Amino acid sequence: MSSVAVLTQESFNEHRSGLLPEQTVVAGSSGAGDEDALPTYKDAFPPLPEKAASPEGTQESANAWTSKIRPLKSSVITQVFHVPLEERKYKDINQFGEGDQAKVCVDIMHKTGAHLELSMAKDQGLSIMVSGKLDAVMKARKEIVSRLQTQASATVAIPKEHHRFVIGKNGEKLQELELKTATKIQIPRPDDPSNQIKISGTKEGLEKAKHEILLISAEQDKRAVERVNIDKVYHPFITGAYNKLVGEMMQETGARINVPPPSVNKTEIVITGEKEQVALAVAMIKKIYEEKKKNATTIAVEVKKSQHKYVIGPKGNTLQEILERTGVSVEIPPSDSSSETVILRGEPDRLGQALTEVYAKVLITHLHQIEAIVTDLVRLQIVQQKLDQKRSLFSLFRSFTCLFTVNRIKELHKVTVRIPPDNEKSNLIRIEGDPQGVQEAKKELLELASRMENERTKDLIIEQRFHRAIIGQKGEKIKEVRDKFPEVIINFPDPAQKSDIVQLRGPRTEVEKCSKFMQKMVAEMVENSFSVSVPIFKQFHKNIIGKGGANIKKIREETNTKIDLPAENSNSEMIVITGKKANCEAARNRILAIQKELANITEVEVSIPSKLHNSLIGSKGRFVRSIMEECGGVHIHFPTEGSGIDKVTIRGPVEDVEKAKQQLLALAEEKQTKSHTAELRAKPEYHKFLIGKGGGNIRKVRDSTGARIIFPTADDQDQELITVVGTEEAVREAQKELEELIKSLDNVVEDTMSVDPKHHRYFVARRGQVLRDLADEYGGVMVSFPRTGSQSDKVTLKGAKECVEAAKKRMQEIIEDLDAQVTMECVIPQKFHRSIMGPKGSRIQQITRDHNVQIKFPDREDVQEAPVQENGETNGEVKEPGDPAAPKKCDVIVISGRKERCEAAIEALKALVPVTIEVEVPFELHRYIIGQKGSGIRKMMDEFEVNIQVPAPELQSDIISITGLANHLDRAKEGLLERVKELQAEQEDRALRSFKLTITVDPKYHPKIIGRKGAIITNIRTEHDVNIQFPEKNDENQDQITITGYEHKATAARDAIQAIVDELEEMISEDITLDSRVHARIIGARGKGIRKIMDEFKVDLRFPQSGAADPNIVTVMGRPELVDEAIDHLLNLEEEYMADVVESAKMAHIRPSGSSAAAMDESRGSSKGFVVREAPWTTGSEKAPDMSSSEDFPSFGAPVATKASPWGPKRF
Repeated sequence: MSSVAVLTQESFNEHRSGLLPEQTVVAGSSGAGDEDALPTYKDAFPPLPEKAASPEGTQESANAWTSKIRPLKSSVITQVFHVPLEERKYKDINQFGEGDQAKVCVDIMHKTGAHLELSMAKDQGLSIMVSGKLDAVMKARKEIVSRLQTQASATVAIPKEHHRFVIGKNGEKLQELELKTATKIQIPRPDDPSNQIKISGTKEGLEKAKHEILLISAEQDKRAVERVNIDKVYHPFITGAYNKLVGEMMQETGARINVPPPSVNKTEIVITGEKEQVALAVAMIKKIYEEKKKNATTIAVEVKKSQHKYVIGPKGNTLQEILERTGVSVEIPPSDSSSETVILRGEPDRLGQALTEVYAKVLITHLHQIEAIVTDLVRLQIVQQKLDQKRSLFSLFRSFTCLFTVNRIKELHKVTVRIPPDNEKSNLIRIEGDPQGVQEAKKELLELASRMENERTKDLIIEQRFHRAIIGQKGEKIKEVRDKFPEVIINFPDPAQKSDIVQLRGPRTEVEKCSKFMQKMVAEMVENSFSVSVPIFKQFHKNIIGKGGANIKKIREETNTKIDLPAENSNSEMIVITGKKANCEAARNRILAIQKELANITEVEVSIPSKLHNSLIGSKGRFVRSIMEECGGVHIHFPTEGSGIDKVTIRGPVEDVEKAKQQLLALAEEKQTKSHTAELRAKPEYHKFLIGKGGGNIRKVRDSTGARIIFPTADDQDQELITVVGTEEAVREAQKELEELIKSLDNVVEDTMSVDPKHHRYFVARRGQVLRDLADEYGGVMVSFPRTGSQSDKVTLKGAKECVEAAKKRMQEIIEDLDAQVTMECVIPQKFHRSIMGPKGSRIQQITRDHNVQIKFPDREDVQEAPVQENGETNGEVKEPGDPAAPKKCDVIVISGRKERCEAAIEALKALVPVTIEVEVPFELHRYIIGQKGSGIRKMMDEFEVNIQVPAPELQSDIISITGLANHLDRAKEGLLERVKELQAEQEDRALRSFKLTITVDPKYHPKIIGRKGAIITNIRTEHDVNIQFPEKNDENQDQITITGYEHKATAARDAIQAIVDELEEMISEDITLDSRVHARIIGARGKGIRKIMDEFKVDLRFPQSGAADPNIVTVMGRPELVDEAIDHLLNLEEEYMADVVESAKMAHIRPSGSSAAAMDESRGSSKGFVVREAPWTTGSEKAPDMSSSEDFPSFGAPVATKASPWGPKRF
């Protein structure tokens, strides 16, 4: 019989408040006590079934909430993975949705960002639906396989030389393969001779990985490789049942045949081996294919999707059995397909037998699941209004967490629960099963709904720029937040949505706590995201960075800021500092101090009316930028627009700052009186010629007209636009002069000049660098030299007339320099050459640029060690010394150029020669100067840019040598001596700290001095900053405690220990008698009671151990007055507890015995309790236990005599 209960809003509220009235069922009893009416033991206590089968309604429930899937975005995919029962790692049905399996699933969701939903089929197999972005789904799949599925392993052997192709560049191929197949692939190390690659994962993954690895190997195999395209449906006939046929073919032909497994959707079969072997294997495969294609036919049958797994069988064994017995291939549609059509392919006369076997598998399995079900329907009605307020409880029921709980309820109470999908618009939940199970499931679901009503969803507004920082790299920061608030679900919006809303969902109090915590995180991020830009002259950036980044690293660490410098090839001078405002200001001041220390930098303020600031800055800063460039790159800082401040700051070298100040004031005066602007255009290649060398040409125009001329920068979009600013008359004159110049530049002419062929090489060397420089400087003039080998001295110049004339003049100057060129030698020992060149030849290149000379370094004595260097660059030419009596040629550096320039270059080279000085440092300090693994001495060498040589220990020398540039040695010596002073001070401090004294203390007091878990002695050590050592077990002097530290601190620690000892010696010990029956109550659960007494009265209590002569003796230790108080308290407790013991004994005494109880029962009536027939204890001599007997059911605390029992010894 079935019963229906409808839960209304009122009854739901009564349930929540605990006021639901109990329902009492009164069963009628028959007057006759006929023994035949008694139930048997098996009826009353039926044995558990061998295999629990779920009711048929489960399938309906499972399909109900998955019947309609919301349309997903194109970037989100959904895949379903199946884990058979035999491959499940967690097989406890009662723990479904709970325990380790649930924790693993939640962890996978947090780690990968994918969404998981689990369900369990009738055969206890696991279905996992994974939704999310492709990479998240693939990562989740790999985690599921490794953590929820039992792992198998296999090995595949390929040639050792092919292993690197499996790994791929930087391991990318291997990672892709592991992700694609959800396996773990272990490749032997290069020094391991083994060629076996180990694969671990699921059976399906092993097949895929093995196939892919063999394909990679086949592609790299130098032997013959043949690829044959065979329709996928004919692959089973080529492999045969259990791969027997393909194995026989490989054994017969000697070729390797790689057939893609069923899970890999490829038609290509790869055969590798010797040419004859491959040809034979290909012929055999094609023969089978043609034969099956010609003779095979198909039939299609409809089999329910839920029964496909029974046709496939465990690990596909059923399909292989059918193929082996009948020669027919059974094709099952993919698990993600909705098709229920199964296709059988094979010889016509074999199809009938195969079809019979398929139906047999389906029917037998179906019959095993048929079971009688007593149905009781309970409809749970939840008022629609309340659902709307709570965002629909049914949606929450279908969420991942609640799905576990609902599934657990279904399994625990053997019921089916159907939650209506969204499209039904129903507010009824249907439960089916036996009456008791339905009622219990109903109760739990109501409690679950009540808990869900307490859930809250909160939207936090957090700027999207902070989302990545909150999540952290690989999600480690958000994982910490989720671990701190495990009941709260935190959802971040997709970055493509550009949304600032972060959603929190969970219990109300936890959501509020999580919200406050995250808001605090964001506040800290906002505080730490303050940014300031500091303009620093480009030439000082390297000094701010320091040797090996030492300076910038130190500033970052000490100010706790992020400091970003512009790239080397960038024209920007801005250094950006990010962090807390105070820290940024501190870092800014330190960086500016470095610049001020290195150069004669000054800073002045100029008062200019704020209304003129925009006009002085110009469009995109063009006007102010032209002033900064013209005045040596000074920095001009205008106040923020709208601030009303008139002060403009100029910072830079003194002379340049004064020049910029005058120009800025003059421009401001022009703007205040009457300013006029004009624009004209010229080809970008003419700009350098118009400006002239060092700005000479444009300065002439400015001086003659008084107008300011502004050329475009590299960042401007319009590269042809030139702006003229000034009074109307000045602008008109300047514009006229510039237009005439530009017009003359457009007049292209061709001219020639004579250049001695011996100088041609200078102009065309280094890919024509000199000619490119001429073209850039003189309006793009083209200079053509005669071909190499011809003796012609005619050189052609083509371009604007003025440009050609200027270029000819410059080339004449270069030729005069070349004619006046001399060659001089500078003798510097070869061991210093590398130091002189500097990193990548930078120092030599600087000297050649500064002095306009050529510098050629000689070959080393060992010619193979290093090539010849010229101007810091490799050059194969070597100048042979003319004089055989000259110094060693490996020490001679050759300089070419004008005499006075060569002499200046020689002086510059000699200034780069390292000098060595000696510093006396006590030998015992050398190891501290070197530091751990040489870190100390390396730091000093990097800081002072010198080389420091410490003598070998066996020399016992006090002399340390410092080698470097002369201007670095003084700083290095001072730094070294300063370090010596620090070390000597540390030595003195160590000597003071090594003071020792001992104190004699009776060993019985040692535990008291140490305290519980070392608390007391740790406090003394910390307070007095000393080290206290107690004697070891094997020491002779067991009463000696050693104290090490500063003398005054060691003395204070000794006094503290002595005070404890004095206090302990004043203590007394008294024994009192307490009834052993109250000891347990005084001690309390886990010793809480006794600890409370000891803490309250400052005494120590010792209770007797089991087996003591007198179990009632309790020892109390402490100060006399405290011991007395503690004893009084214990005696009072004994009196109180003994009253309870006596009362219990009296109750036990007045309880009637078994016989009298039976008599009383008879007087009341003939109630026999619950009686069954054919119980196990009635078959032997043993009778059923008497519930009224104090022997079978003794009272607590009463002694009981044990007696023998056929059930075995009793264990209490």
